[in-house]
Amino acid sequence: MQKEKINSTLFIDTTKSERILKTLFSNQEFYMSLTIPILLGTAREGGNSAKVAQTVFKEMQKYEFFETELLKVSDFVTVLKTQGMEEKNADTWKKIMTKADGLIVVAPEYNHGYPGELKLMLDQLYDEYYRKPIGICGVSAGSMGGVRMVEALRLVALELGMVPIQKAVYFSEVNTLFDQSHELKDKLYIQRLKNFFDELAWFAKVLKEPRGKLK
Repeated sequence: MQKEKINSTLFIDTTKSERILKTLFSNQEFYMSLTIPILLGTAREGGNSAKVAQTVFKEMQKYEFFETELLKVSDFVTVLKTQGMEEKNADTWKKIMTKADGLIVVAPEYNHGYPGELKLMLDQLYDEYYRKPIGICGVSAGSMGGVRMVEALRLVALELGMVPIQKAVYFSEVNTLFDQSHELKDKLYIQRLKNFFDELAWFAKVLKEPRGKLK
């Protein structure tokens, strides 16, 4: 089945699972400016998760209707205890999420779960997350791509009042995923990210107006 192009950087797969999205995305007026930051959810230095986060950030910048920035949990969580942020960092995070229409988290899987510093950071807020979509990208050295971390983090997101989208991108065997220039060897991930962004944009747009009426 032929794919319908919308512009040079975005197209919608017209498979059965995408038909509802196709109808909406074919209307250019559906799009508005959406602010969706990307959060690297590990403080471990020199890890492959940073390469993944940079790739997600680079691909997201191709979408003219996204306003995004790449954040690092290590820049916010400086004390490893329940109240893990200095006041100025907490205020910055609050301002970012107050403005945001959604959130992307890129994080590795550690022992079937998410990094502790990521949980510390997310726990700093509540109201600022309410009814905003969250998309999750998992990272692992194994073949599963962090699927158990993604499942666990979705439960946390629900408790925080967020809306986890169904699509996720699982970056598996990350130790061999990039070349020496930090470029993806497997270009299929680019298509997966496009589908991921499409769904995230849909939820961000649909939820933005009614969420504003609740204020």
